[in-house]
Amino acid sequence: MAAFAVRCRRDGVPDDVARSVRTRVADTLGVSVAAQRLATSRAAVEHVLDQGGTAQASVIGRAQRVPAAQAAFANGVLAHSLDYDDTHLPSVLHPSAVVVPAALAVAQAHGSSGAELTAAVAAGLEICVRLGMAGYDRETRNSVFFEYGQHATSICGTVGAAAAAAVLLGGDDDTVAHAMAVSASFASGVIEGNRTGGTVKRTHCGWAAHGGVTAAQLAARGFTGPPTILEGRFGFFQAFLKGRFDPAPLVDGLGQQWEVPGIFIKPYPANHFTHAGIDAAITLREGGLRPDDVESAVLGTAAHSARTIGQPIELKRRPVTGYQGQFSGPYTVAAALFGGGGLGLGLDDFTDELVADPARRALMERIDVVADPECDAIFPDQFPAVLRVRTRGGRELEERVLTTRGGPARPLSDDEIRSKLRDNVTGLVDPAAAATLADVVTRPDGLDSLATVMEATVSTVPIP
Repeated sequence: MAAFAVRCRRDGVPDDVARSVRTRVADTLGVSVAAQRLATSRAAVEHVLDQGGTAQASVIGRAQRVPAAQAAFANGVLAHSLDYDDTHLPSVLHPSAVVVPAALAVAQAHGSSGAELTAAVAAGLEICVRLGMAGYDRETRNSVFFEYGQHATSICGTVGAAAAAAVLLGGDDDTVAHAMAVSASFASGVIEGNRTGGTVKRTHCGWAAHGGVTAAQLAARGFTGPPTILEGRFGFFQAFLKGRFDPAPLVDGLGQQWEVPGIFIKPYPANHFTHAGIDAAITLREGGLRPDDVESAVLGTAAHSARTIGQPIELKRRPVTGYQGQFSGPYTVAAALFGGGGLGLGLDDFTDELVADPARRALMERIDVVADPECDAIFPDQFPAVLRVRTRGGRELEERVLTTRGGPARPLSDDEIRSKLRDNVTGLVDPAAAATLADVVTRPDGLDSLATVMEATVSTVPIP
């Protein structure tokens, strides 16, 4: 795996992979700019700025530079905080929110070229998702990480970030391997926050990016890790998965069959398990259904998804914050029926005020979330949903959404990706800066001037 990462730096990556990487960098930057408004984002950024240290890499939205590992932490927190970051299926990972912040920080600190940055991000993403796939149980059709309460994103992401960072530091095969091995001791993340709340999950990708960069820096200075860090008796898969893993996804087709272009880009700023339900509700609304028409509704989804967005149902029907609304099946369906912004629902649809709105609360009380056998048969290759509504007039309506928008079966267009980016940065950066960020998507040389790209994220208005 380390040799693969080094080959990416030496030989480059296929054009479709490079384009996909640029799209993910731009998407991550846009989401991170938008996330600055959150109190937790300000806390993370201020924490980093308070630490001081060598000025190496930029914090998104700020002009100051900080040590690369600290920048990776702050930017990883920003990238994951809105639940608007991309997703790989069926591993159910959010790889870019870890790997991109880590790679950007190291590339900026060491003056890497756009091609070097692209190759490093590609390698880190590929390694991250292949680790996640090794922990995917095909018999139960579920991630073993999640079954044990582990956040696969921050755990696998730490290793992917270490690979990307070590490549940018110029490491050879052995040094990159040691960076990955060292990083496994820094990997962590408990996923209970998805169910019952708290904001700690927003730190997960930042901490993983910080760990990956730190591991790469230590390996470059001579620190080593065990050669059997993944498969060993006390290695990565034993520690996190109790030995339940499939080694084949780690190396089969590595460098020939790429996972990166198939990573899903989110059209809605909410937990990915809610997206098909949002699509179903939008379709019913466009067909004439209004919130007051709904006597009762049942959102059917995969059993695993239902545990996250439908349990405990009394909490999911009564989210207290907009953040909790992002993990609520009842709220996301209700919001879609009321009508939203962005590409169907936008950031402004997930506020503390809206989740407490009496009309939306009343509708949420009439929405249930259940496991659906058809959805179970498809999950997690897609995150499907079936929305069934009984109207006050006695009609029975059903809308089935079996593929997830933003993935290979229903990709977002370049225009939609740029529209999402504009929605995220409008009011925070000036139009010229927004255009610079959008150019990253479509221009092969969009990352050649990384300093210019990072400067484009700097807010032109005070962050409240």
